[in-house]
Amino acid sequence: MAQTFIPYPIDVVATVAAIRRDWPAVVWLDGDAGGDHSIISAAPREQLISRGGETWVADPLSDRPARALGKGDPLAHLRERLGPVRPGQGPFAGGAIGYFSYELGRRLQGQTVADAGMPEMAVGLYDWALVLDHRRHRAWLAGEPPAALADALTGAAALSPGPWSTGGHVQCAPGFGDYAEAFHRVMGYLRDGDCYQVNLARRFRGDFEGDPLGLYRDFRTRAGGPFAAYLELPGGPILSGSPERFLWLRDGCVETCPIKGTRRRQADPAADARARESLLSSAKDRAENVMIVDLLRNDIGRCCATGTVTVPRLCALESFATVHHMVSVVTGRLDPRFHATDLLRDCLPGGSITGAPKYRAMEIIDELEDGPRGVYCGAIGYIGYDGAMDSNIAIRTMTARDGQLDYHAGGGLVMDSACREEYDETSAKAEAFCGVVEQGGQTHVAEQQFPFDADMMQSFDR
Repeated sequence: MAQTFIPYPIDVVATVAAIRRDWPAVVWLDGDAGGDHSIISAAPREQLISRGGETWVADPLSDRPARALGKGDPLAHLRERLGPVRPGQGPFAGGAIGYFSYELGRRLQGQTVADAGMPEMAVGLYDWALVLDHRRHRAWLAGEPPAALADALTGAAALSPGPWSTGGHVQCAPGFGDYAEAFHRVMGYLRDGDCYQVNLARRFRGDFEGDPLGLYRDFRTRAGGPFAAYLELPGGPILSGSPERFLWLRDGCVETCPIKGTRRRQADPAADARARESLLSSAKDRAENVMIVDLLRNDIGRCCATGTVTVPRLCALESFATVHHMVSVVTGRLDPRFHATDLLRDCLPGGSITGAPKYRAMEIIDELEDGPRGVYCGAIGYIGYDGAMDSNIAIRTMTARDGQLDYHAGGGLVMDSACREEYDETSAKAEAFCGVVEQGGQTHVAEQQFPFDADMMQSFDR
């Protein structure tokens, strides 16, 4: 298939603003902060929306009402709509892009699901994309983009997102007293042998009005995650600065990269080095990470060929804008009988944000947290027509709707966890969110402008 290459680098925020101006349901999988690729698209030929155990298909380009596909497994409906696997080029040349919520994972695990006030799954089927390769410094249009897209991109550099504002104040729940009570109840479950680890989260909220893309432009400069995303889909807008890859699948190769273990970044280089060393030498954090590695080996092993699941990297350090993390890598080889949707079904929600054993940990989370998680701790990403998949764990992620920003941060609790340290860790993970809310939209970090020149476009076979 011929690919149309375009000049690189690109003012990506202005480009998304230009695409959004002319086409609905814009999606941006944003790998600029350390990822391999960014993927931008809009105007899907249809959307699949699942809520309350039923799935609908809608045409975002028309006023026709959504059509019910029926009850049952939403991922089975998605697999059917994707159609037979067919060859593709590059990381993405068409397919499903969207989110799969934490509650969808609970439903797939056979648990009772509360209404989170948003769809449990919302994806669009996109037949084209603007792909940015951050390693090779290239950009191209894949699939079948709209004829008017080149004209829209030509004027993109002059565009910017609209203004936004917040009340400048973050509301947090639970506070330390209520968190400590929930913490000690988790400790009781751990002592009784109900589970080995439980991820307990807090909710952060702020008032909001204006353009969520403008908010995301500023949030991404603080969050710095290689698996970030901006989605204008039902239940959103959704703004993610995730540092964690959930499931990657290409040509039968499976990879998942769980994060367990966190230290806050320090401004002083010597103090920051001590924070890194503290994390790497922590037996407690290493034990947490190994527990989740074992859980994920089991999860991906359900769809991988026997004997192919390995752990090529265990408890390595990775540093991000506000925190250091301990990250492992688990890989396998997909059994040819299975599809990306089967792998997602077996692994959602990710073990790094539930605990172990997963089913019991989710029951305890439901008992102790103050409401459904929604997209938080679900997954955001794509499943291509070619059967490839890439997705994040939707941490460092907020929704911007109904005049409010909603964000969560949590951490895994084990027997030797300390209550104050775990509470402070949730605050460290919410630092980028709190910073952008307290900023209130008064200023933003300007990005370098790169005008798009349609005359420099090249089309050739890859």
